[in-house]
Amino acid sequence: MAVRPIVVWPDSRLREETKSVETVTDEVRALYKDLWDTMVAYQGIGIASPQIGVPIKMFLIDAMVATGEEGADPVAFINPEIIATGNETDKSDEGCLSFPGVYVPIERPSTATVRAMGLDGETFEIAGTELLARAIQHENDHLTGKLMVDFVGPLKKRMIKRKLAREADYEPDQAEI
Repeated sequence: MAVRPIVVWPDSRLREETKSVETVTDEVRALYKDLWDTMVAYQGIGIASPQIGVPIKMFLIDAMVATGEEGADPVAFINPEIIATGNETDKSDEGCLSFPGVYVPIERPSTATVRAMGLDGETFEIAGTELLARAIQHENDHLTGKLMVDFVGPLKKRMIKRKLAREADYEPDQAEI
């Protein structure tokens, strides 16, 4: 389909309220393909629809991360709901397509279970640990308007804003994430 431009912070579309998907339509499947193409072009392991300016509750995670299947299609999470997280946490650097070249240490639960609708319209659950748990939580945050800068103090936030302003003209093949 198409590689779409990534919405980069501080663009207000990243904070916009997202809407639920009632049914999986051709339009939703086309959005899935655009998200996939964009995620690959920008070398991401996950992407949420607000990151390309579409305020609906949908994100993708690379199949290798989500299921361990090499070469499989990314997993679509439509109307996701995190239904459980573990008590143990892990602090690790996270990157984000909407923050090119920026990495922030974020403490998150090291396990997470999500319930979502797939492209087939059926509900499924996935329990993840480590990278998958982190990706689920990170991408789900995008659907609620929560961003990496919400995990840092005001000084670090200003530094990130200045860095992104200097590098506003980056291209997908130059993305570090």
